[in-house]
Amino acid sequence: MSKDPKAIIEQVKNRQREMRDGLPDVMKGFFGMLQAAEKDGVLSHKVKELVTLGIAVAIRCDPCIAIHVELCLKAGATREEILEVCGVAIAMGGGPSYTYTAFVLDCVDALQEQG
Repeated sequence: MSKDPKAIIEQVKNRQREMRDGLPDVMKGFFGMLQAAEKDGVLSHKVKELVTLGIAVAIRCDPCIAIHVELCLKAGATREEILEVCGVAIAMGGGPSYTYTAFVLDCVDALQEQG
């Protein structure tokens, strides 16, 4: 695939700054909800990131995949755990989700290179 995960992540982060400036109340509410949903609870933050990645693959969202692969890796997820989540996403999303798993692996490779 020709998509650059690092460029996608940077583009989203740059636009998030613009959205925070242009939609401060909406973004404050969104990020507050996101923080509450992602914090450790019965499920660990790592597990929640893996779930989020599976959803991103199933709905075929490139920016979501790139961002959540990065967050999965930061949370300590392994390549094997990420692949297993992709297997569940493929079961739920079929062939299109299968093809997006190649992008997930591109993201893992690119983001693990940067350390």
